[in-house]
Amino acid sequence: MSDSLHKAFSPAMLGKLPLKNRILKAATYEGKTPDGIPGELLLNFHKGIVAGGTAMTTIGYCTTEADGRINDQMMWIHEGIRDRLTHMNSELKKTAPDAAISGQMTHCGNFSKNRKMQRLKRPLGPSRQFNMLGAASGMPFAGAMSVGDIDYLVQTYSDAAALMKATGFDAVEIHFSHGYGISQFISPKTNRRTDNYGGSLANRMRLPLRVMDAVRRAVGDDFPILGKIGLTDGIKDGLHIDEAIEVAAMLDASGIDALICSGGTSSFNPMLYFRGDTLEKGLIEVEKNPIMKLGLKLVGSRMFNHYPYEELYFLDDAKRVRDRVNCQMVYIGGCTDVASIEKVMGEGFDFIQLGRPLIKDPAFVNHAMADRNYQNGCIHCNRCAILIEAPGGIYCPLNLEEASA
Repeated sequence: MSDSLHKAFSPAMLGKLPLKNRILKAATYEGKTPDGIPGELLLNFHKGIVAGGTAMTTIGYCTTEADGRINDQMMWIHEGIRDRLTHMNSELKKTAPDAAISGQMTHCGNFSKNRKMQRLKRPLGPSRQFNMLGAASGMPFAGAMSVGDIDYLVQTYSDAAALMKATGFDAVEIHFSHGYGISQFISPKTNRRTDNYGGSLANRMRLPLRVMDAVRRAVGDDFPILGKIGLTDGIKDGLHIDEAIEVAAMLDASGIDALICSGGTSSFNPMLYFRGDTLEKGLIEVEKNPIMKLGLKLVGSRMFNHYPYEELYFLDDAKRVRDRVNCQMVYIGGCTDVASIEKVMGEGFDFIQLGRPLIKDPAFVNHAMADRNYQNGCIHCNRCAILIEAPGGIYCPLNLEEASA
């Protein structure tokens, strides 16, 4: 085994958290919280991940308030599910006592089709905007947050972080990317404010840095905070790599423990971070709302750009961030084989996050450690991602086809 592979599969410290290896489960929304409740579906999915050797699994899309959900089936962190969160984390630790658990903190901002809002009448973001996702659900427009709304949002992150730590999470990941709430403030495409929260990059980073500070105060200095940032929005007038590097530097200076460099946005250009087969056709097939189905047919080809899959597709830009910051670096983006793990470790990254490869094979890590020639089998068809709102949530269709063959 090479030094780089030995590094990948050896114990490491994430901040002050000991991990048994350097392979982490990426935060993905799995569609396994019916009615917003974390139950057996979510637990069993992540049991497979931790039992398969992954050092830390991440519970994706833990939104910080009810109105931060894209749809009403998403989980939001509140006292009403305290016992369920505690049970979930306890059971995961029983399954794999040497595994850690992270939770991804996020908020949809103005990108929502959730008709069961509790505090607001419509979704809010940095600026007034057409809400393309919500148009078919009767919410075509999103409003602009007042300063009071911003203060409230920051407090939801603080409260959610404190509850997550209290219920057994070992780390939190703040989602600063993919066109969701916080990244809407960072991106010049969606932030057209003229007050202290808009304009210059320093102003556009005011909310993200306030969130980072609030979460740090809530969890303390010894509790790891990771941040997923965008390398580029991949759209005209959006965030680009040079600004993204400065975003990373600001978060590094704020005391974040590790950065995860992704790209693209769910609202404008999701295929930039998926790569491979387009989501367009599959989403049209599973969409039940006739208005949304028609909209996808009309604009889907413009929204779902084609980016051929290639291994390590974010590596070059992620290395530019690596060279700018002092915090730890987590690589994500097209790492599906052992050779890619070896290369990323050789490039000086501290950890690797895997998403689709772990959906294909939850025991990826155990298999890769045992066999240098291990082949994961993910073909980047993205059919798993299309199933996020299907009954029971996501799974790998290839596994079912192979089992029945």
